[in-house]
Amino acid sequence: MSGRLCYHQARHSFASLITLEAGVPIETISRMLGHSDITTTQVYARVTPKKLFEDMDKYIEATKDLKLIL
Repeated sequence: MSGRLCYHQARHSFASLITLEAGVPIETISRMLGHSDITTTQVYARVTPKKLFEDMDKYIEATKDLKLIL
């Protein structure tokens, strides 16, 4: 395969790597891609390991002062 991107590869890259990793909400990405149903966008926008770890770090930071009382 040549170094050229096909249509679907470009949409996956845009949805996952460019917008979702930058923190753009999936609802906004859905509108950018022209989807009327967010489930279609979920096919293109995949959570990458980088995004997962960044979001986990945000969660840990946001909840670090919480105390569990039983």
